[in-house]
Order: sequence, then structure tokens, then C-alpha cells
Amino acid sequence: MARHAKRECDPLWWALAGHLALFGPWAIASLIMEAHWNQELVLALLVTSIANPIYFLALRKAYHYAPVALVYPLARSSPLLIALWAGLFFGVSTTSMGWLGLAIGSLGLLLLGWSARQGDVRHAVPFALLAAFMTSIYSLSDKLAAPHLPNFASLMGFISVGYALSWLTFSALRYRETRRILPPCTPKKWIALGGALAIGTAYALVVGAMRELPAAHVVSLTNLGIVAASLISLFVFGERSAWPMRLAAAGLIVFGIVLLQSTL
Repeated sequence: MARHAKRECDPLWWALAGHLALFGPWAIASLIMEAHWNQELVLALLVTSIANPIYFLALRKAYHYAPVALVYPLARSSPLLIALWAGLFFGVSTTSMGWLGLAIGSLGLLLLGWSARQGDVRHAVPFALLAAFMTSIYSLSDKLAAPHLPNFASLMGFISVGYALSWLTFSALRYRETRRILPPCTPKKWIALGGALAIGTAYALVVGAMRELPAAHVVSLTNLGIVAASLISLFVFGERSAWPMRLAAAGLIVFGIVLLQSTL
């Protein structure tokens, strides 16, 4: 959906605003009342709420220089870092087969992004990699928080706090740049609604899955969404540029995920 929105409409701003309008009050109230509060959850909420705005700012800046098709796969190439941090700080071990699966999946993501190289790639890539780094940070704090969030409502609340700070940061930056908060245009209604419905609910499901699986495995599985988006763009929207490379990249991503999940 983001790929089919005008860049100047700032689709990330609208997606965050839509999420907060639809779910924010209910979700944050549920977090306050239903979460199992302790120091660990407070720390995790703090780290995620700081990392989320930096992630979105880096993603937004990368989108300024290059299209979503290049930026987003690079931004999601974080499972290798997640496994590394989990081993260093939490003693979570990864098998040799697991590392191989992570490496192959990351290679597929890099290849997929490279297949769409357009715009100012040299300036876009550092911001996309910063987004990947921040993903590795908030994924570990999400993993820390997951056991203390007993239901979907509290998961949505946990996400909504970080999203509220992200949206406020976006709005302040927009006001600083343009002296107005609202973007100059809105995405098509189906794009705006789809983004609002998906951006938080998908993330909440990811954090919920971390109750049962290691963070690197969960984030790696979410990259199947990138494979699906690539295939949809190819076969539904008819975007045929560099299609052999894109299909090969999608195959590598799936193969890496299969190898990683086989280690569970």
C-alpha cells in the first residue's frame, strides 16, 4: 500500500494517525488496566517507545531518497542482529543451521532491495540500515515485555504508546519543516484505511508470538509478508521490472526462514 501512495502525502504519518484514532484510547486503557506491571515491563516499554520513533524517522528519511521497494527489505534485514544481541545480552544460543538460515534470509532481503534500486541509493541505504538496527533494539525489548501482556488488547496498548510518540515526533518534525502538521495530501482511502488497520495489529501479533518463539525467529517469519508483497506487486499489479532477481530473492528469503525454523 505504501508503494502506491504518493511520497509527499507522508503515508507513514497517516497510518500512525489512523491507528491511534481507531485503537489508541481503548488499547492504552487496556495496557494500563490489564498488563502485569513490574520493572521489566516499564523498562521494555521505555526502550520500545524510544526505538520506535527513531525507526520511523529513519524509514521516513530513507523513503525520501528511494522507493519503498528498495528501502523496506533493507529495513527488515534485522534478524541477524536480533540473534546476535539475544546471545550477547540474554544468553540465547543459535545453532549453526540457524545462523545459516538467518544469513540466507538476509541475503535474500538485500537482493530484493537491490532489484528495485532507484533514486538516491547512496543516501537511502544508511537510513534503511539504521531502521534495521532500531528494529533489532525494539524487538528485544518487545520480547522482554511479551510475557507481561496477557491479551491482545494489552499488546495493542504497548504498541500504541510507541506509536503515539512516533506520531508526535513526526508531527513536530513536519511543523518544523513546513509550519503545518497535516501533510499536503491524503493517500487514497483504501491505502489510508489499510495502513491504519494493519500497522498496529500486525505488530501486536508479532509481539504476541514472542511469548512462544525467540525474537529472531518471529521477526524472520514476518519477512514472509515482504515475499507476499513482492509476489502481489509482480502478479497483481504487473510490476515486472527485474522479475527474475525478485523471484530469486523471494526464494532465498523463504529458504532461509525454513532453515531457521527447522532449528526449533
